Amino acid sequence: MSWFVALFARLALLVVWLSTALVNRAFHGGWLLPLLGILLLPITTLTYVLVSALAGSVTGWGWLWVVLAFLLDLAANSAPARSATRARSTRAGSPSQPGSEREMKKAG
Repeated sequence: MSWFVALFARLALLVVWLSTALVNRAFHGGWLLPLLGILLLPITTLTYVLVSALAGSVTGWGWLWVVLAFLLDLAANSAPARSATRARSTRAGSPSQPGSEREMKKAG
């Protein structure tokens, strides 16, 4: 589900960037930060552009929305690592797990 949210944010940001001047206004005509935003933090970048478009600039309470979007980006980016860790921890007899049965037989 998190990949869908990130994909939607990337597509939405790309459409906004290509069809309006909002991204250019939010980033003062620069192209590097929006490009990095599409690749690394799409929800945060999209939120920054929207808050900047609605309020004129990102100040005060606008930063709250950007920080919340950043936390959502972190959660979306950490979901695959979390599921891999969970799968690794549930794997039976994994030698990488300290205290696993195989490791305890070797020691004892």
